[in-house]
Amino acid sequence: MSAPLERLAAGALGWLGGNLDHFDPLSAGARSATHGKAKAALELALLCHCAARLADPPEALDGAGALVRTLWQDPYLPGLFADLPRYASTYGLIYAALAPDGIDDTQVRATLSRLDPAFLSPRGKSPYQRIELRHYADKAGVRHTVEPYAELLPDSPLVAFRAAEPGGPASQDGAPLTGPQAYAVTHTAFYLGDFGRTAPGLHGEALAHARDLVDRLLRHCVGHDRWDLAAELVLTQFILGSEPLETPAGAAAVECLLRAQRPDGSVPGRSAALAAHPSAPGAEFFGKAYHTTLVTALMALVVSSPRPS
Repeated sequence: MSAPLERLAAGALGWLGGNLDHFDPLSAGARSATHGKAKAALELALLCHCAARLADPPEALDGAGALVRTLWQDPYLPGLFADLPRYASTYGLIYAALAPDGIDDTQVRATLSRLDPAFLSPRGKSPYQRIELRHYADKAGVRHTVEPYAELLPDSPLVAFRAAEPGGPASQDGAPLTGPQAYAVTHTAFYLGDFGRTAPGLHGEALAHARDLVDRLLRHCVGHDRWDLAAELVLTQFILGSEPLETPAGAAAVECLLRAQRPDGSVPGRSAALAAHPSAPGAEFFGKAYHTTLVTALMALVVSSPRPS
């Protein structure tokens, strides 16, 4: 692991491990923050899932892995999803897809049984939404009717989105894409490439376009201290076959994240503009910091690991 990535990973994993109580929906005050607690638990499970596939999984995640195994066997966690009608099906599917190996899967099977077949179809969904659905449905082993990735690629954000011209209408700060568009680009790469596990299926002009789009987005993020998206874009570079630290934009993004990382290992928000104040109460600070810190850890672990053969 390179020194910059090692520093990012060690700090982020240390902070996450010291704040596991905030990821636990059964902890004090959890029932007053249903959406945040459900989402945080799913994100922690994703980190553990991806880290477990590495040749040398970090011991710093042992506590997180134990918590995920406990939560995934508790009926209270899938019950949270039912309290969120807008997210219930998506969160339920992700919950099933990220179930750790070797657990009692009673709750997982029950959650899958409640999914509406219409949710598992491509009808009414954008190419991006269909790619996301296929990724998690395949991982969960559940039947669906979404087209193969190869049919979805031409209209996916990685290929179809075009960067705005400087001074164009994308955003007030001159970003190449709007915020939701930029996240659609990174998440599409995550699903197609299984978070660095497989090749995303892009070649030729489509691959060159995707790499250029990501490079433009990264340079903008570094210039505006958009830490969360910068971490996601560095991981996207890796998925697209680049070595991020060998690109100017990727190296600059890692240095940007190192500057943002606090001595306790956290990255205090999605951006400098949205960063939590150091004196913020624990739960408030966690709510602003956990996602970017977790994504930074995920990026550093995956990018610094050998590519699967």
